Order: sequence, then structure tokens, then C-alpha cells
Amino acid sequence: MQITVLKETDPQESRVALIPESVKKLVGLKAAVAVESCAGRDSGAADADYEAAGATVSNDRNALLASADVLVAVNRPPAEDVAKLKKGAVVIGFIRPLDEPEMLRPMLAQGVTAFSIELIPRSTRAQAMDALSSMATIVGYKAVLLAADRVPRMFPMLTTAAGTVPPAKVLVLGAGVAGLQAIATARRLGAVVEGFDVRAAAGEAVRSLGAKFLEVDMGGIQAEGAGGYAREVTEEVMNRSRDLIARQARQTDCIITSAAVPGRRAPILITEEAVAGMKRGSVIVDLAGTTGGNCSLSQPGETIDVNGVTIMCPLNLAAKIPVHASALYSRNLTTFLGEMIKDGELNVDLNNDVVGPACAIHAGEVKEPRIQAALKS
Repeated sequence: MQITVLKETDPQESRVALIPESVKKLVGLKAAVAVESCAGRDSGAADADYEAAGATVSNDRNALLASADVLVAVNRPPAEDVAKLKKGAVVIGFIRPLDEPEMLRPMLAQGVTAFSIELIPRSTRAQAMDALSSMATIVGYKAVLLAADRVPRMFPMLTTAAGTVPPAKVLVLGAGVAGLQAIATARRLGAVVEGFDVRAAAGEAVRSLGAKFLEVDMGGIQAEGAGGYAREVTEEVMNRSRDLIARQARQTDCIITSAAVPGRRAPILITEEAVAGMKRGSVIVDLAGTTGGNCSLSQPGETIDVNGVTIMCPLNLAAKIPVHASALYSRNLTTFLGEMIKDGELNVDLNNDVVGPACAIHAGEVKEPRIQAALKS
């Protein structure tokens, strides 16, 4: 069985799916690993490092695709690459099946099996395979550094001979993995931090990091869905949330947003009116750009200035820290592959409580009910 690693085609992508450390482990499981030359260059892994780990390295991308039994990737492979895979090949990566279901059609036509990292269940047993959480950790950390670089004041309180410098005030919207990492990082830098989430259960995690938790009246609505993810709430609750956020925004130096609902547009939490009420020099870092953004003025992939307020909406922050992002992602993939590799051969068991839920397409047929519904609509 050959596991293939290619250089990512997105010019903004610097991560690689497997690092040499993981290749060595997979070779130890009797799998063959083939790597496209320079695939790990931006992640600090040279071709010689892969060869030392037991992989073969080639410049022939077409031949690598044709011989692949398993193609591991960071992002969904482009249609032209999928067309070169043999029928029955397996693809593993961030394929965005709920956000962009139509983009799965080339895989369906080619008769491949596709495992979506986004669909790996958030269970205790699957924690070591949860690449969404791994990448969110990177993103939450990097978002605070971006904000600290842009805000025209220091984060910590300092007492100097010239007087005391008050700490910056940071508001984090969304207390998932990215939001909690942002809270922890901002606290380490010395800021006064507040956190908000429609899930009341998130309050305990926010407070445990030393931040104040902002609560909104949910009217008895349960805002937490399967796997701990947030789910859509009523417009009345959203309006209360926006009003609360707008009030807090007036006294905040930096807002970091990471609120998302799987398969849906990101909820608008920061309105144009809220931005207008913010102090000049304030910064918003919107981490929900891939699904539209949490700020109504955000422009995905762009940094704009609105009356002195900087709004940043980066699309792939994890790729800004490629060495550690690749290492974490590679370990997640290796653990996931370990669920299916038996004596050097691939054994796809859809009854497995991690493998089954993560399967978006099996042998050219859609397996996930939500994807089936999206493709029929």
C-alpha cells in the first residue's frame, strides 16, 4: 500500500500533510510512503529528511497520483489531481464537505473514498486525531499576535517612572478551541480579557483561563449541538448578543472572533454600528472569514480600515506557523491512519466509531447524510 504526500497547490499554503517523523512511523507499520520533491520545504522538512525516514521522493507528480492508494493532503486536492487517481483510491484531508459540497463531485465521478478531517467526531478516543482542534490552537495563538502588532498600545500593565500604563482590553467572541487559545495567549501577554459564547457551558472554560465571561439571556434555548459545537439560535437571541457585544466593544481595544456553526454561514456578531462605536486604533481580527466572517464589514482575506478601526480577516492563519502546524496535523493524520492500517494494508472499516463518521464518500458514493441532502438540494 502506497501513501502519497504531494506539495500543496495553493500558493498561500505552507503546510505539509506528513512530516518525516510520521513517515518513519508509517513505514514501521509496513506502509510505503512516496513524497513529491519539495513538499515539506516550507515546513522545515527537506527531501533528504523524508528519504532518511524511509520514504521515496519523486518529481513526477502524475506518477505519484497514479500509484497512490492513499493520498494525504492538507486541503482538498484540485479536480485535475483527483482525475489522475485510480478508482478506489483514498483521499484524506480538509475537504470542506459541509461548506462546499458541490466541490466533491470530481471525487464522486472518480469513484474514490474520501475521509474529511472536519467530520472526525469530537470524542475522547478521537482526540489525538482531531486536526480541527490542532489547527484552531495555532490560529487562536497567531490571531492574538496579529492583534498585538496592530493595536497602538501595549498589552500588559506596566509601572514606570513616568507613570502606570494600563493594560489593553481584549474581547474574544466564540469560546471554542481557537477562542480559548486566544484568551490564554492574550492573558499571557498581560491583557484584561473577556470572553463571549452563546453556549453557557463555555463559561467555565473561559473563567478557568482568568477571563470574564459575558452572558446573554438565552430564553431557555440550548445553543450546544452534537460534539460540543455551537448551533444556530433564534434571531432574538442573536440580537441580544449583538447588543451586548456592541456595548462592550466601546471600551475594548481588540476583538477576536471565532464563532462558527458547521455547514452554515458564520453568525454576524459585530454590526456596522458596533464598529462605529469603537475607539480609533481598535482592532478586530475575524477568524471566521472562510464562512463569511463574524463582522458585517469583514472582507475575507483582506485588512481594511473603517474610520480608524482596523478589521483583519485572514483566511489561513495556521499556514503562518507551518512547522508546528504541520507537525500537529501530521500526528493527527498518522493516528487516524493507524486505525485503518493492518499489516501494511488498508482496512476501511466503516463500523469503526472514528473511521465511519469521518467518511464523506465511500467508493464514489456519499455516505454522510448532511452531504447527501446538500447535493440533492
